[in-house]
Amino acid sequence: MENMPLHEAFDENGQRISPVLPSEIKNYLIDIDGTICDDVPNEEPERMGIVAPYPDALEMLNRWYDEGHIIYFFTSRTEAHRPVTEKWLNQHGFKYHGILFGKPRGGNYHWIDNHIVRATRFKGKFTDLVLQTREVEVFLD
Repeated sequence: MENMPLHEAFDENGQRISPVLPSEIKNYLIDIDGTICDDVPNEEPERMGIVAPYPDALEMLNRWYDEGHIIYFFTSRTEAHRPVTEKWLNQHGFKYHGILFGKPRGGNYHWIDNHIVRATRFKGKFTDLVLQTREVEVFLD
């Protein structure tokens, strides 16, 4: 990850801010349970190693990885689930850069960030992404 092509960035006053990726490279944060495989709750870790991956998820994520995008899994699984999770991802051939454990459970996520955030709700199948306009909540100026 150290060799990512980050570009220097500056705010409106010329102050240096956190670097950014080129616009053609995306940082994908992808849930695991219910998104790339059936939903397995943390209370049933014995199922985490045997659940089948969704074939379209494997194909699409690996394609994005091969195209140069960043693939991170962002999961409600805990650090205690790291060994079974990494073994399962590797066993099934998922290409990825890292995993972030401990995502809050329960959904209804509202991400606030100083960088551009695009959210895509998974509805059962990975396909090519298309642009659509939706109503969003924003801060008042």
